[in-house]
Amino acid sequence: MYTYEYERVKCGLDGWGFLGGNVYDIGDFQTIIDNRAKEGWKYVGFIPSKQRGTGHIQEITLIFEKQVTKN
Repeated sequence: MYTYEYERVKCGLDGWGFLGGNVYDIGDFQTIIDNRAKEGWKYVGFIPSKQRGTGHIQEITLIFEKQVTKN
């Protein structure tokens, strides 16, 4: 059996310009995934949690799973 945990990560807007030059940075997701792995969690994917009408993702949810043994 598996258990799941979810962690939200905000995407920041960097850059300048209208219709170009803007970049969404999702921050330090690698450190989050590495720290979870040290705790025995496996990264399995992400879901866009908050998205603008233009399609730009403002927030994602990282999904982690861990196998649980029943006694």
